[in-house]
Amino acid sequence: MRISTAALRQSDARMFTLVVAGLKAAGTRTAERCLTIPLSQMQATLRMINQQGGRLLSVTPADQAPSPPTPAPAPTAANAATAAVTTSAKHETVPVNLYRPKDPYVGTVLGNYSLLADGAIGRVNHITFDLSEGNLHYVEGQSIGIIPDGVDSNGKPNKLRLYSIASTRHGDNLEDKTVSLCVRQLQYEKDGETINGVCSTFLCDIEPGAKVKITGPVGKEMLLPPDEEANVIMLATGTGIAPMRAYLRRMFDPGERAKNPGYQFRGKAWLIMGVPTTPNLLYEEDFQNYLTEFPDNFRYTKAISREQKNPSGGRMYIQDRVAEHGDEIFTMIEDPKTHVYMCGLRGMEPGIDEAMSKAAEAKGLNWAELRPQLKKAERWHVETY
Repeated sequence: MRISTAALRQSDARMFTLVVAGLKAAGTRTAERCLTIPLSQMQATLRMINQQGGRLLSVTPADQAPSPPTPAPAPTAANAATAAVTTSAKHETVPVNLYRPKDPYVGTVLGNYSLLADGAIGRVNHITFDLSEGNLHYVEGQSIGIIPDGVDSNGKPNKLRLYSIASTRHGDNLEDKTVSLCVRQLQYEKDGETINGVCSTFLCDIEPGAKVKITGPVGKEMLLPPDEEANVIMLATGTGIAPMRAYLRRMFDPGERAKNPGYQFRGKAWLIMGVPTTPNLLYEEDFQNYLTEFPDNFRYTKAISREQKNPSGGRMYIQDRVAEHGDEIFTMIEDPKTHVYMCGLRGMEPGIDEAMSKAAEAKGLNWAELRPQLKKAERWHVETY
C-alpha cells in the first residue's frame, strides 16, 4: 500500500479515489474496487484496507481518477527521487512501553547458549525469556530494556540497557510467550585493565531459571513493512543481525509461515552481513536453510573482514559489499516497494553512506537529497549504537 505525501498535503475538502485489490467481502475477495472518500477519512480507510487484507494500487484526486484504473508504471532511475517520497503501508497497532523501569516485567530465563563457532572472536549468546506471566508482547523490529541486577559505582540500581529483539512476535517456539535476544559481551581496555560491560556480562553469564527485570517494548523505527511483496535490503554487523533474524524468520521459517497465513512473503530479501571471521557468523544454519528453500526470494552476501580482501587489497567490510553491488541496490531502491534496514555499530554508517553516495552518483542521483526522502517515506531504517 503506497500513498503520495503530496496528496496528503491537500485540503481536507478534497476527494480521493482509492483503487484496492483483494478486499474481503462476505467471505470472498474482490479483484479490484474503487473507493471515493474525503481526505478526512483517509487514515480510517487505510486501516480498514489493512484489516481486510487488501492491497492499495493507487490514490488519485477524485476529479482525476482514470476509468478504468491502471496501475502506476514501475519507477526508473529518472524518477527514483519521486518514488522515494511514496510512503509505506501503515502498520498495525504497535505496543510501546507496556512495562516501565519503575514497574518492570520480571521474566524467567528459559535458555542461554553461545552462537559462536570454535575460533570466533569474543562472546555472543542467544538468550530467551519467558513472558507467560504478564502482558509483554511486541512485533518484529522492536527492542526491550534489561535492568541488570546489582548497583553502579554510586550505589544506585543499575540502569537499563536496550537490546534489539531477535525473535518474531510468536517467539522461537511459536507459542507467543517468549522473547529472545542476541547479546555480545562488551569488553574494552582501560588503563591496562579489561573492563566487562555490566549488562552484557550479566546476560551472557545468566543461568536458566534466573529472574530478569524487563521493560518495553520500544521502537517504531525498524518495523518490517506489512506488504508481502516488499523488497527488504538488510545491512548488519555483529549483533545488528538481531532484528534481521526476526524479519527472516517471519518471512521464511516454515512454522512462522504456517502461523501467519495472512503474511506469506513473496518479495526479495537481501542480507549483507559483516563479521570479523567465519566462526563469528550468527544464525548461519538458519540462513543457509532459507537459501535452499527460497532461492528466488532470499539472497545472502557476507563481508568477512579478516578473511576477505576488498578491491584495494584491504579488509573486506560491509561498505565494500555495498559499493560492489551499488548498481543492484539502487535498482531495487528505485522500486517504491523496497525498504533498507541498517543495524549494528555506529561506525558502519559513514562507510555505507559514502558507498551509497557513489552508487547514487553513478545513477545520476544525489544521495544527500534522496536519503532524507527515503527516510520521510519510511523506507530507510537505521538503528546503530
